[in-house]
Amino acid sequence: MRRSSSPAARRGVTSSGVARPAGGAARAITRTLSDDPLGGTVRRTVLPSGLRVLTEAIPAMRSVSFGIWVAVGSRDETGPQAGAAHFLEHLLFKGTNKRSALEISSEIEAVGGETNAFTTKEYTCYYARVLDEDLPLAIDVMCDLVADSVLAAPDVETERGVILEEIAMHDDEPGDEVHDLFARAVYGDHPLGRLISGTEETVTPMTRRQIQSFYRRRYTAPDIVIAAAGNLDHAAVVKLVRQALRGTPLDTDPAAPAPHRAATPAVRTKPAATLVEPKETEQAHVILGCPGIDRTDERRFALGVLNNVLGGGMSSRLFQEIREQRGLAYSVYSYASQYADSGLFAVYAGCAPGKVDEVLDLTRAELSRVAATGITEAELARGKGMSKGSFVLGLEDTGSRMSRLAKGELLYGNLMPVDELLARVDAVTLDDVNGLAAELLARPMSLAVVGPFDRSAFAAR
Repeated sequence: MRRSSSPAARRGVTSSGVARPAGGAARAITRTLSDDPLGGTVRRTVLPSGLRVLTEAIPAMRSVSFGIWVAVGSRDETGPQAGAAHFLEHLLFKGTNKRSALEISSEIEAVGGETNAFTTKEYTCYYARVLDEDLPLAIDVMCDLVADSVLAAPDVETERGVILEEIAMHDDEPGDEVHDLFARAVYGDHPLGRLISGTEETVTPMTRRQIQSFYRRRYTAPDIVIAAAGNLDHAAVVKLVRQALRGTPLDTDPAAPAPHRAATPAVRTKPAATLVEPKETEQAHVILGCPGIDRTDERRFALGVLNNVLGGGMSSRLFQEIREQRGLAYSVYSYASQYADSGLFAVYAGCAPGKVDEVLDLTRAELSRVAATGITEAELARGKGMSKGSFVLGLEDTGSRMSRLAKGELLYGNLMPVDELLARVDAVTLDDVNGLAAELLARPMSLAVVGPFDRSAFAAR
């Protein structure tokens, strides 16, 4: 047997963070992560299976938000599988060995609670929000549907039709469609450039067997984080989760898993591209942008400030120039999307088709100006204030706090305390923002347009 020299192995800790006593049996490990003055006590337990449970106890609340987060999204699919993660998200609500689809929804609704789910490019989330006294029910129902769904053949066919309708509905929303078109312009055929829902061509032939295989290969305990926030007791939540998962495929002690995205193709952004989707709309939808930075890049705090200054609110440069002073668009904003190993920075505008050229010229001019001369001290202060305020104000409900716990664990491997995050924003300097702007905004820009244009209309741009 090969001896590992890693510190974790010498301490007897698996790659999931599970301690193994000398006898070899794994045991759950619990520790307190923080006693946040702006919230409650945050605790984390790693179960023997590798599944992680995080809670934030907020006694002043009378509700609890409970979520099961799985580290699998549309970027983890092969081409023929495109849409499998989203298809599976639908199917898990259709019935388990204990409950029918009606029972899943009615048990939560009977106590005034709500359930839902969503799929992104890098993770999937299933969540419920209930009164604190009904948390045991929510845990049992949500763990049941995620761990023990039957994926019955008739349900596969029913949901296939629902998803195809969802895809068609999305195609009727040009303001949404243009964001997918922009991702394809930047990433091409890489999974990050594909639709989360898949397409009619990939969803139609997808079989129950393919979805079942995706389910059991991807939904493994070490890739799952359970998070809850509200009026709760951590030990009680852990006990209820263990009871709910007992005897399911998530109640096992697996061998150390491989890195989750080991098989995912490396990101290769395309050269700057222009994609136009002809559509007879009253308004044109345009996105101009470029590859950004990944979510662990230390410059992400500077990027947040830069984004606020450029197009993050009504006082931003682009909003003032394009909407307030010239009245060229109703909606105009910038945004940054960040992934494990890549990112996007972009500007969106919705305007009359005849005004697209002027809007694009003004946008390019503003981006070039900031790249060349940077922002001002006053803009720096305003951008930092917006970043801090939006973060703190976003923690005013149990759902956002639950999401913060899960994303910290799933995406970053740690939970940054609120005070530390605010301090990181405060530490951003003018040189930090202007240096990032000079690099980022000088990159070749891709363009996506949905509206009444020929595909070659913007070829010269």
